[in-house]
Amino acid sequence: MYGDERLTRASERYETAVFGGDTTATTAAHGDLDSLEADLALARGRLLHADYLHQRQEDPAELASFERAAELYRRLGDGRGEGEALFWLGCFHQVVRDDAAVAVPLLERAYRLARATGDELTMSYAVRHLGFADLEAGDREAGRAKLEESARLRRELDFQPGLAAALLALAQLAYEDDRDDEGAALLAEARDVAARSRAHGVLAWIDAARSRA
Repeated sequence: MYGDERLTRASERYETAVFGGDTTATTAAHGDLDSLEADLALARGRLLHADYLHQRQEDPAELASFERAAELYRRLGDGRGEGEALFWLGCFHQVVRDDAAVAVPLLERAYRLARATGDELTMSYAVRHLGFADLEAGDREAGRAKLEESARLRRELDFQPGLAAALLALAQLAYEDDRDDEGAALLAEARDVAARSRAHGVLAWIDAARSRA
């Protein structure tokens, strides 16, 4: 009826509570709706972040969405969901607010939770952005190692568009360190991966990097 089984169960439990007289029926329904709200908040925040990347204009609802998702997942004891929400909170503070002091602890917590819950995709995102933070702080060795870890995780997951982006980051770092042959090889692989996965946005980034190189 509602398109999501959690909403259907909530409706059924309402009737059980009101018409059936079961005073305990609503307890589980509240948990279902908290879970649904967390998923919706996370999805909304991610869409707003995509809007920011295109428009470069902060929407206050992005931060509020990620904070609400993290709070609800934590309340539910959903470590995997909390880890993903914390990554996006960290990403918001790093990318939108340019505030590494706030972002890095969130990204570190996200990485730990993702590792503990076996969420390798979120690990790949969190370690990627921790690598960017290391590079910004001047630690190129640590930054490179984290970007390589992100690329390895994405290759193992067969996350092709994400792998293309990871290879591009490594290529740019190689060029900055005067490892031009390595940079060219990484860019070529990144372009091939992006083309095969039809990641046209990443292709545009790669072609821009190639023209600069």
